[in-house]
Order: sequence, then structure tokens, then C-alpha cells
Amino acid sequence: MIHPTAIIHPGAKISASCNIGAYCVIGENVILGDHCKLHSQVVIDGHTHIGNENEFFPFTAIGLKTQDLKWKGGVTRTRIGDQNVFREGVTVHSATSNGDATVIGNGNLFLTHVHIAHDCQLGNGIIMSGFVGLAGHVVVEDFATLGGYTAVHQFCRIGTRCMTGGCSRLPQDVAPYTIVEGNPAVARAINKVGLERAGFSAAAQSALRSAYKIIFREDLSTADALKKVEAELPPLPEVNHLVQFIRTSERGVCK
Repeated sequence: MIHPTAIIHPGAKISASCNIGAYCVIGENVILGDHCKLHSQVVIDGHTHIGNENEFFPFTAIGLKTQDLKWKGGVTRTRIGDQNVFREGVTVHSATSNGDATVIGNGNLFLTHVHIAHDCQLGNGIIMSGFVGLAGHVVVEDFATLGGYTAVHQFCRIGTRCMTGGCSRLPQDVAPYTIVEGNPAVARAINKVGLERAGFSAAAQSALRSAYKIIFREDLSTADALKKVEAELPPLPEVNHLVQFIRTSERGVCK
């Protein structure tokens, strides 16, 4: 189902089950998987590979050239998985360096005018509210939730099951399982409701609350706090992930 006003390059590879609405434009090197829906006035260009059952609302622009001034040419890519929803005005830019890719996983929801810049790496089950902006090279782990107008600095990492308050400015990494808010953002609490809704065990929730108090509320250096967590708390996968995330942070975490 392709609207007669849509412009599709003959080199594009489009599944016969796709629904492409009015005034959409699809470039030569685009691959669209099964059952994708482009409502209207959607632009997909560049070397862009999109999986199955993705939905694109009007005025989304996917896979276009990076805005990074370091771009020197070459083939850069955008890869998108399955069952993602891109609401009105969302932009996703291709990578900057030859051979690199901007990558988005599966089952994510991007609300109006979200911006995902070059070389970002996004996991699965992420929710980004309206006008969230990711600068280049940002990593977002699975099931993170970013409140409206959150602004993320280049090279930051957003941990799994975290939540950011609306209008937060993130100049540093956000630790997994935490809630951060502010300008600049600071850690406010463990994401208790998010953990409960996700079905985390009582033991995991209790250990994460204790780890949060040690790392973010006790007057310890980060290195000493992580050592204390490892010494005093059970080595559950959630605790280990929190510790390793913070230990490997290059920008430091919002505290």
C-alpha cells in the first residue's frame, strides 16, 4: 500500500507489507522490513536498515546526514530494530565516521520531536517523552525512561531502568535504577516504582536501595563506596551491574 504521492527511489528495498502514506520520501539505500507504517510526510534516507513493524508519524526524518562538523564523507549507517514508534517530528541522524552506525533496538517509544544524534546506541524498551535531545555518542540502556525536554550531553550513558525528570540537564552518566532530576541533574532516589512494575525480586530491590544509600548518600569517595557495596551486599546481577556501570564511567555519574 503506497500512496501515489510518495516518492520512493527504485533502489530502495521495501517489503510488500509496508504501508506508505502521502508525500513520504524514501532514499536509494533504505531497507524497510515487514509491516512498517509511514503515516505521511516521512523522510527516510541514507544507508538505513529498518526492521519489522515500525511506525513513523508525520514529519519524522530518519537516517539523514550527521550534523557533526567532523563529518568527512564515506558510508555511515542507521540501524533500527523492530516494533519502534516514532511520533511526530522525531529526528534520527546517521553516524559521523565511515563505517560507523547509529543504532536503535526494539520496542522503543519516541514521543514528539525527540532528537537522536549521530552515533547514539539505544537498547530496547526505552521511552523518551517529548523534546528529549540526545547529543552524539550517547548510550541508552534498556528500559530507561527520559522525561520531557531532557537534554543529554555527548558521550553520556543512561543506565537501565532509570528515570529522568522533565527538563533535566545531564552532563554526566545516569546510574542504572535511579531517578535523577535538575539542572544539572542530581540523583534523587532509587526507581522504586519502576522496579516494582518490572517485577524485580524483593531481594534485588532491597539490595539496590542499600547500594543507593552507600553510593549516593554516605560521605565516601566513589571508589570506597563501590568497595563497600561489594563487601556488604549480596552479589546479585542488579547490584553487580550498578557497580560496574559506575566503575567504568568516564564522565562520572549524576550524584
